Amino acid sequence: MSKLMIALLMTAGLGLAGCAAQTSAPTAAAKPMAPISKDAYDAAVKNAEAQNKVDKDACASRSGNAKDICLAEANGKEKVAKANAEAAYKATPKAREDARVARAEATHGVAKEKCDDLSGNAKDVCVKEADAALVRAKADAKVDRVAADTQQDSTAKQADARQQAEQDKRDADYKVAVEKCDALSGSAKNTCVSDAKLRYGK
Repeated sequence: MSKLMIALLMTAGLGLAGCAAQTSAPTAAAKPMAPISKDAYDAAVKNAEAQNKVDKDACASRSGNAKDICLAEANGKEKVAKANAEAAYKATPKAREDARVARAEATHGVAKEKCDDLSGNAKDVCVKEADAALVRAKADAKVDRVAADTQQDSTAKQADARQQAEQDKRDADYKVAVEKCDALSGSAKNTCVSDAKLRYGK
């Protein structure tokens, strides 16, 4: 099988993985892929760019927010495919973290575009939830990268990264909770905010 064919098959599989990540992004790190050659990497990047053009052309028949969502999905898919190819080529913990972040950001971009179909507090909550999901995904990717990055002082570094990740997640969840309180008024809103502060230690 030629290197180009291998690269094309790999990119197609990575693209599907990126789409799957948009529906349910796993918190556990994916198993590292076998390293690929520079030629295979270059082919994967070119294929991602060509696929992006096809995907964008398919969005042309849509209009309004449906078109915006379609374009966000197309651009996100390209970024994920390129990041996955780079992770496979470099085969480093940082490159794998960057690929996970690219998937999270692609999912985030599409989610925020979908929020535009809503209005008022429902839209605000939707955006905060999308932001919180991005924060959680980045935090988890960082924890896994730190864990894989070094064996010296790994326990202390993992603990620090995990503690920071948990704080980032709590902060993001707190913002969602407070945003949901905006749908209320008067004492009910005050109680809602107080409960959120108590729950998230603010």
